[in-house]
Amino acid sequence: MLMNALLSVSDKTGLVEFARALHAIGFKLISTGGTAKLLEDNGLPVTEVAEVTHFPEMLDGRVKTLHPKVHGGLLARRELLEHMSALKEHGIDTIDLLVVNLYPFEATVAKAGCTLEDAIENIDIGGPAMVRSAAKNWKDVAVLTDPEQYGQILPELTAGKGKLSDKTRFGLAVAAFNRISNYDAAISDYLSAIDPEAGGEGGVPVRGLFPAQSNGRFVKIQDLRYGENSHQQAALYRDLYPAPGSLVTAKQLQGKELSYNNIADADAAWECVKSFDAPACVIVKHANPCGVAVGKDALQAYGKAFQTDPTSAFGGIIAFNRPVDLATAEAVNKQFVEVLMAPGYSPEALAVFQATKAKQNVRILQIALPKGGATDWDNGRNAMDVKRVGSGLLIQTADNHELAAADLKVVTKKQPTPQQIEDLLFAWKVAKYVKSNAIVFCAGGMTLGVGAGQMSRLDSARIASIKAEHAGLSLKGSAVASDAFFPFRDGLDVVIDHGASCVIQPGGSMRDQEVIDAADERGVAMVFSGVRHFRH
Repeated sequence: MLMNALLSVSDKTGLVEFARALHAIGFKLISTGGTAKLLEDNGLPVTEVAEVTHFPEMLDGRVKTLHPKVHGGLLARRELLEHMSALKEHGIDTIDLLVVNLYPFEATVAKAGCTLEDAIENIDIGGPAMVRSAAKNWKDVAVLTDPEQYGQILPELTAGKGKLSDKTRFGLAVAAFNRISNYDAAISDYLSAIDPEAGGEGGVPVRGLFPAQSNGRFVKIQDLRYGENSHQQAALYRDLYPAPGSLVTAKQLQGKELSYNNIADADAAWECVKSFDAPACVIVKHANPCGVAVGKDALQAYGKAFQTDPTSAFGGIIAFNRPVDLATAEAVNKQFVEVLMAPGYSPEALAVFQATKAKQNVRILQIALPKGGATDWDNGRNAMDVKRVGSGLLIQTADNHELAAADLKVVTKKQPTPQQIEDLLFAWKVAKYVKSNAIVFCAGGMTLGVGAGQMSRLDSARIASIKAEHAGLSLKGSAVASDAFFPFRDGLDVVIDHGASCVIQPGGSMRDQEVIDAADERGVAMVFSGVRHFRH
């Protein structure tokens, strides 16, 4: 029985080789426009769709496959006599394999200066219609929507002399419907973000940050053993196009399966450690940094971070923004760690965690550096943050604000020294990743005490000082960051009483002057950042 393959693609990567293999198996090749010309130029026998439909392509190619002789051939159920009789009556041949990839809408609208006209012209109509028809009739038709699928199915297609298993065809159909779903979602996101009353220059529409309909597109990576608690079910998903250097791109080199809480804490640690240019280490416990430090290398950074709170570091998540060498691995190996993350590991470092059975359970993740190297993590940041609420979503731009020394406003009589400015900026960077209310003591490129997640900022200040005392760390001369303003002077007095010599806070309280006066009275320097870092 003659087998027919219809090929109509925008992305022609690998198509000629695949079509040649189809021809060798015994498929008759049917194609459209530029795809047909490509195959013909490469010596392959090809039948134009217009010869099948007996109707020319028209409207600048907008109409070419929207025809009963195409969709009848895709949709007819082979086991139903009435379907096959209808095909015979109307002279319609079955189409057994469809190869379609769609107009590049996503790539088009991603280009700077894309006009609305360009966007509209890159909305594919005939392609999605054919894909849906073929995928609906998956028991009889195989549908391919991505060049990467050619090599995946070719061995089975060759061995089966043109036939594929039900499992393979069903998998291709699911992938096809997913592709159509993602394609339509991209169109909806783009068009529903346009403000039709805002005009725009040169045909480029004005688009808002938040479309009228939000269409999340995520791909499941794996099911998890359970969620936050054992009675909850969970799975991990990634963005359709994950950013380089993001947690979901991690490769697990060894260890037990990651849990829901492991992943949540790992994300907190990874996002924090990426924010430092110098070699850094971040230790996280229950979503909060309990130790953060920079050093001349990963080993020194780890030693300083661990020193902040050795008790909380037990069973914590550790992240480095530099590769882990033998000396660093030996130091980390002395403590109980759940997850270890870094851009890379020396063979000797990995061997340390393989030496004993207990340490083989440590989950070791490698996250590749971005193209710009260890100081170019920006491309791995989320543009938006999403939080689920009852029957709805809260969506906001991500807190990617970076504070520079030039942004600081000194509000006290005492001016901070250059070293204090450095410590204040370090403390501020850490506070950004600590749950509110956050108070962070720092000095010399390391955290000394972290107070997190309290209902009262005063309590956070007290807890941070108690943490430092328990770790045997002096707070004399330290810098303190508060993620939001001090509503009263009492919180400021607590951190000064425990040794703070300089403070950074956003400002903006009705009682700012009261707090400034208190700082002047106590003889400390205070700067305002002008922004806050609430983290709930």
